[in-house]
Amino acid sequence: MSSVSSFDLIVIGAGPGGYVCAFRAAQLGLKVALVEKRATLGGTCLNVGCIPSKALLASSEHYVFAKQHAAEHGVKLGSVELDLATLLKKKDAVVTKLVGGVAQLAKARKITVVTGAASFVSANTVSVGDQQLTAKNIVIATGSTPVELPFMKFDGQTIVSSDHAINFPSVPKKLVVVGGGVIGVELGSVWARLGADVTVVEFLPKIIATYDDDIIRNFTRIIQKQGLKIEVGAKVTGYANGILTAERGTEKLSFPADKVLVAVGRRPFTDSLGLDKAGVQLDEKKRIKVDAHLKTTAPGVWAIGDVVAGPMLAHKAEEDGVAVAEWIAGKHGHINWDLVPGVVYTDPEVASVGLGEDQAKAAGIAINVGKFNFAANGRAIAADATDGYVKIIADAKTDKILGAQILGRNAGELISEIVTHMEYGGSAEDLARTIHAHPTMSEAVKEAALAVSKSALHAL
Repeated sequence: MSSVSSFDLIVIGAGPGGYVCAFRAAQLGLKVALVEKRATLGGTCLNVGCIPSKALLASSEHYVFAKQHAAEHGVKLGSVELDLATLLKKKDAVVTKLVGGVAQLAKARKITVVTGAASFVSANTVSVGDQQLTAKNIVIATGSTPVELPFMKFDGQTIVSSDHAINFPSVPKKLVVVGGGVIGVELGSVWARLGADVTVVEFLPKIIATYDDDIIRNFTRIIQKQGLKIEVGAKVTGYANGILTAERGTEKLSFPADKVLVAVGRRPFTDSLGLDKAGVQLDEKKRIKVDAHLKTTAPGVWAIGDVVAGPMLAHKAEEDGVAVAEWIAGKHGHINWDLVPGVVYTDPEVASVGLGEDQAKAAGIAINVGKFNFAANGRAIAADATDGYVKIIADAKTDKILGAQILGRNAGELISEIVTHMEYGGSAEDLARTIHAHPTMSEAVKEAALAVSKSALHAL
């Protein structure tokens, strides 16, 4: 006989969206169950996604610095060798520390963690193994999974997803990355730095296609100089006998590859949840249908993060989770989905928020654009980080900041102050008149804001 446990809230999925939702709900006094099929909390992000990939990016940057740049700083190292096993061990230690930290926080907040796959019995009851959990409110936070190409299915050895590409036991001789989005260029960069011959094959006419054309053009040139080969406008047709084939119009292309990383996107993961038993409907893209408050078509059932429309980003999922927990607890949750920043964690990084220049022009919005190059920034020159620039887009009439894009070292950190100014409806002048410490790379943000009104002080 299965046991039945009652809660105020059940959260299905313990990724950034799910566990943050559970934490906030517990803070607000709710009795919470957090269901996770993995043995560890943290979801894709902490276990096989954002965190391990950033650990690999950091370690591979250290390797490139030691090999290529240390000498010019007067640091003589002799021969530099890669110890991949230790590098991977370091990555695993980072993951272990973080997933352990999440588990401790869940325990401290008296959240009941249930390990296993959840399936709906009804709109207020789920089964996990031989137990049933019931609650007035249930949040679906099951995230996403890599998209598989039907003619090139993952085998975990040669045709791999990002889950496998963080754990190659040796550096591939020739790695072909199918897909030039964020995941593709990040993991392509890691293995290129570590010695692989990497080719990125993208179906669209450009990589990281959501960014402005000028940003993409400069970014592409920089990573090509780092050794990545970029093939755009190419449709992959198959893989056999160590050769990946593709077409560009009538042109037939072939790329030798001992590993093929398929990074063509992610799909919402709702498999085997039994959504029909709860009355939860999907939209035409197989995402869970929700209203403006993330309520599904079933009473008391909510959905957040990658399973609903919007950018598949951990920080977006977290904000969804906090807002839903607050709404359930009768508080006023807040999310501004127009101000979700995006970051590509290569070196240099690329970051954006709000409207891009190309997007604003296409929509017929009158704008003023301010740019400032890191090549004119003292801290960037001292740190060998002169590639790239900050670009701020402001409304031509009101000067309100509509968006920003940054190509440069630590762009993911620098974008945050622009997001903050935008959250409060700030103008380019507000940002320009904010005092920035000198010398910092953040001064480039101030100068770009000054440049909106053609008032940059350190550029003509």
